[in-house]
Amino acid sequence: METVSGQNIDPIPDEDFVQWHEAEGGKPAGMRFLAFNTIIDIEAYGDAAACRTAFEEARALCRTFERLFSRTLPHSDIARINSAKGAAVPIDPLTHDLLTRARAYCEASEGTFDITVGPAVLLWNFHEGTVPDRAALAEAVTHVDWRALRLWKEGETCCAQLADPAAAVDAGGIAKGWIADALVSAMAAHGLAGIIVNLGGNVAVSGAKPTGEPWNVGVRNPAEPEKLIGAVPLAGGSAVTSGIYERCFTAPDGTFYHHILDPRTGMPAETDVAGVTVICEKSIDAEGFSTTLLALGLERGLALARRRPEIQQAFFIDCAGRITTAR
Repeated sequence: METVSGQNIDPIPDEDFVQWHEAEGGKPAGMRFLAFNTIIDIEAYGDAAACRTAFEEARALCRTFERLFSRTLPHSDIARINSAKGAAVPIDPLTHDLLTRARAYCEASEGTFDITVGPAVLLWNFHEGTVPDRAALAEAVTHVDWRALRLWKEGETCCAQLADPAAAVDAGGIAKGWIADALVSAMAAHGLAGIIVNLGGNVAVSGAKPTGEPWNVGVRNPAEPEKLIGAVPLAGGSAVTSGIYERCFTAPDGTFYHHILDPRTGMPAETDVAGVTVICEKSIDAEGFSTTLLALGLERGLALARRRPEIQQAFFIDCAGRITTAR
């Protein structure tokens, strides 16, 4: 498996797509399906019936999480928060947990990660390669401030509210890490060993292979994204890569634009790093910090990585393919 990070939590292109492969020749059983607008790969070693049951449960959980966390599905918790125009909204406890955790990364990111960046994100179209109107972007970022998101509980009911009616939550930069951890936990409960989950580049692992060998998680070369620059061995934990090559375009005037936005300007973050791979025990930590470290750039990113005990390793890759390691 290789890391191919993705950031969107969007509708499923084909909900019926699913591929199976049985365990054979020392290789694990696995399932591939589509969710969150990306290909999901899960593999594990264990009893064949237990594997199939665990894989089906994981696929069902992805459907549940998507219907809670999608920015574009109109009845999702995130969409209802965004369309409430400042009113309080009851939300699922799972959404409450995700957003509570996400706010902690906003606080730790030195202003480079903000889950209310939605107003600016909506103005960009990286598929068509169009640059937003600067005045519209300047207006949008006045509504970006994670502190505007209030979360609380009233008895058994979880609630959310955006203090700014024009603000909008976009959980795409954190949700896949949360989901990867949830899937690994659900599959491990079926007695499986040697589990690997790949949510479009958010890779989480529980246990080594039966031979004792770790899983090898490939890391893309930012200069040639179709190729790998190396591999990270994992017998547990998570590896997440963020890169400026994931969704990007070059404008007719030669300006390069990437999708990792600075929430203070709404423009692509100015960075001297092309890709960052972060290794943590939990995938939500790896995802929460990977984009932040990339946006901070090499010097500030290294300093933050060395301060955070959650980060076991961090690899910074520049456009020339040079690698700097934080641990």
